[in-house]
Amino acid sequence: MTIARALPLLSLILLAACSADPVPGPTEQIIVREPGDAAVETAVAAPEADPALALIAAGKAAFANCSACHAIVADAANGVGPTLYGMIGKPAGAVDGFAYSDALNASGIIWTTAELDAFIANPAAKIPGTTMVAGALAEPEQRRAVIAYIESLSAS
Repeated sequence: MTIARALPLLSLILLAACSADPVPGPTEQIIVREPGDAAVETAVAAPEADPALALIAAGKAAFANCSACHAIVADAANGVGPTLYGMIGKPAGAVDGFAYSDALNASGIIWTTAELDAFIANPAAKIPGTTMVAGALAEPEQRRAVIAYIESLSAS
């Protein structure tokens, strides 16, 4: 056999050896349920599917501005402002270790959602003499979202 005839045969043998099946890619799984089968929960509810979750998510985003001064987790240290964890239902000025203004201490406010809404709409108008000079939220929906976020963390 000549080299001219052996070369195509050798090439064919080498190509055959190299043509192993490639590694398979990801496989899509399709699950078919019969009527009456219990559905298996595989996903967490999207905030868009639940208006309450959407409101809390919007509040979390809006609270990012507040977090420069306020913490909102249990046992957090006070910052420029007091921690807001668990504040709903408590009297104004109740966080231990924070130096509140005389105006806030004398306000007699119990932090309900309505009181908090009025305060974060315009702190100086609600409690003249307060030291909270930043952070007013003019938009009612944004205030409602922030309050829902604070309530959701305080309740857990």
